[in-house]
Amino acid sequence: MHHLRDPSRPACQAPLTAALLVKHACQVRNRVSELRTASAMSQGELAKLLGVSRQTINSIENGRYLPSLPLALAIARNFEQAVEAIFISDEEEGS
Repeated sequence: MHHLRDPSRPACQAPLTAALLVKHACQVRNRVSELRTASAMSQGELAKLLGVSRQTINSIENGRYLPSLPLALAIARNFEQAVEAIFISDEEEGS
């Protein structure tokens, strides 16, 4: 039997089953916009460097999309930062 998510609740607040006790990715903020503007880059310029669309960069910056691991690594390399310094979980930030 499949358990369906309650459509009245946002996806990242859907209950987890007992077998799937992982922290949901929705609890991550990022510093992409901060680093990009400090580098005097437009979203389009960063997107071109990374091989993605400007819309992808916009979605990452606004927290609507979490990049794949290869893209997160490419972003980190571009800004010469550790991935953990750019993508920060709310849990880490509070400690």
